Amino acid sequence: MSEIRYNSITGDWVIIAVERSKRPMNFKDATAAANIPAYVETCPFCAGNESASPDEEFRISDDRGGWRIRTVRNKFSALSFKGEPIALNHGQRTINGVGRHEVIIESPKHNRFMAFYSPQETADLFSVYLNRFNAFYEDKRVKHVILYKNHGPEAGTSLEHPHSQVVGTPVVPGQVVQRIELAERSYRESGQCLFCRTIEEEVAGQKRLVAETAHFIAFIPFASLSPYHVWIFPKVHSACFSTISPAAMDDLGTLLVKVLGKLYTALKNPSFNFVIRSLSPQEADLPYFHWYLAIVPRISKAAGFELGTGMYINSSVPEDSAENLRNAVPPASPPV
Repeated sequence: MSEIRYNSITGDWVIIAVERSKRPMNFKDATAAANIPAYVETCPFCAGNESASPDEEFRISDDRGGWRIRTVRNKFSALSFKGEPIALNHGQRTINGVGRHEVIIESPKHNRFMAFYSPQETADLFSVYLNRFNAFYEDKRVKHVILYKNHGPEAGTSLEHPHSQVVGTPVVPGQVVQRIELAERSYRESGQCLFCRTIEEEVAGQKRLVAETAHFIAFIPFASLSPYHVWIFPKVHSACFSTISPAAMDDLGTLLVKVLGKLYTALKNPSFNFVIRSLSPQEADLPYFHWYLAIVPRISKAAGFELGTGMYINSSVPEDSAENLRNAVPPASPPV
């Protein structure tokens, strides 16, 4: 029989449809990466094609005069870099669409999957994430910063070359506001951070735990909104990603690659999104919010029921999915 579970962090009800559960072997095999070249002449992100994306904001150089990671302004930005967030008189609540939007080009190579990144590559990437996160919040027009990655066509990726994105908006998005309010209400009622309590429960129960390190736990939530939805929570309480220590940042990069490698094996290289959910540096000391990283494999789609009710149908049992990921062995080397 199906269960209807409540996600206390997101405020969503989720139907865990047991009879509709899928096993990993039922997922489409998308591991064929051998035909992806290291360089594509028409790709604006490949090394040698830098003139196709000239508005560079930051880079990590290599020892040969080239680069390992570079960030550029998004040519098709959702927001305008110039201007001020001025209220407009349209009869509705409106402001100018100004802000910041950059692409983080993660590698000079066109065919580098994050599931295969080396410790140096992940350390570099997270140092860039931290740099751009802080730089965006130094812009007084920016009220909220989101770091995210789209991998694969089902995740909304338009360019195959490995990249992440960072956006600074002049407003705090409604979903973020709602989750802050849920967390604050829970804190007022219990006197404890909801996220910290979740960490204690998941570590004690072990059933939904995927991996654990000195600084983080990776687990599938009790009421995960979609199949194989993974959260990575820092064990040290903070509301802001910018407070992460160097040791924890290295730990997070290693854990993220491990989890993505498990997903690569178990689900055969699924499309996925991941996002770092965080408040601003000025809010780092809030006792009721806890920054974290969410990974969402795109192996299911919202349909009429979800759109009409706001409820999710998850066709996988979180405890079974976590066991599958615990048993999955990350790939040892890139496909050849």
